[in-house]
Amino acid sequence: MGLISGEKDYLTLNSCEVDQNTGKVSSDGKQQFVVMINPANFDHSGSICYNEDKTFGQAGNSPKFGAVGPKKVSFEIILDGTGVLNTCILGVTPKSVKDQVDELKDLVADFEGSKHTPNVVQIVWGTFLFYGALDSMTVTNTLFKSSGDPLRAKVKLSFTEYKTPQEVSKEANMTSPDLTHIIEVIDGDTLPILCNKVYKNSSYYMQVAKINGLVSFRFLTPGLKLKFPPLR
Repeated sequence: MGLISGEKDYLTLNSCEVDQNTGKVSSDGKQQFVVMINPANFDHSGSICYNEDKTFGQAGNSPKFGAVGPKKVSFEIILDGTGVLNTCILGVTPKSVKDQVDELKDLVADFEGSKHTPNVVQIVWGTFLFYGALDSMTVTNTLFKSSGDPLRAKVKLSFTEYKTPQEVSKEANMTSPDLTHIIEVIDGDTLPILCNKVYKNSSYYMQVAKINGLVSFRFLTPGLKLKFPPLR
C-alpha cells in the first residue's frame, strides 16, 4: 500500500517465512500491508487450559493445570477508496476497496498448499511484535458508489500465535504433573516423598506402587526407575 509519512507508527502486516530446520520465523519482505488508520481497539489475550475430568457422583474438584494456550490478537481496520484518507500517503494513487481487500487476503488468508499450512504473518505496531496465523477475517462494506462498488469497509481480523514444533518443544513444562515422569530412585527416597515431589500430594503412593508393580513402598532400591503417570 506504500509507505506512510511522518513519525507516527502505523500497524503493519508482513509476510513471513518459516525455516523448518531451525524453527526460526522471520519477515521475508515479499508482502507488506500498512493500515491507513490505526485500530481504535486492539485485543491481545492468552489463556490457561485446565483438565476438568470428574468422577461419577463427585460434587466437585479443583481444576488441574493442563497447558498454556496460545496467545491471540484481534483488531479492526478501515479500508478507504474515496481518496480522503490517502492525503497522508505521498505519491500513491488510491486503490479501490476491492483491490485492498484482495491484497490483504493474499497476505493473511492464502493457504500454503505445498506446505499444508496457512500463511504466517508478522504484526508490528511500535514496539509490539507478534507472529500469527489467521483465525478469521470479516469484511463489512460501509460506503458505496452509485454502481454498488464499495468505497469504504471495516475489516475485523483475528490471529492465533504461531509457534514452530521446535518452539513448542522448548517451552513445554516438563515438570508438569500432567506428563509422565520416569524418576530414578536415590538413597533416602520413599514413594510418599516422590509423589509429593511430582503431584504435590503424597497420598498417591499406593497408586504409584501398583502401577510400578511394587510389593513394598517402604523400601526402595537406589537406581530403581519408577514411572509417575498423570493421575486423576
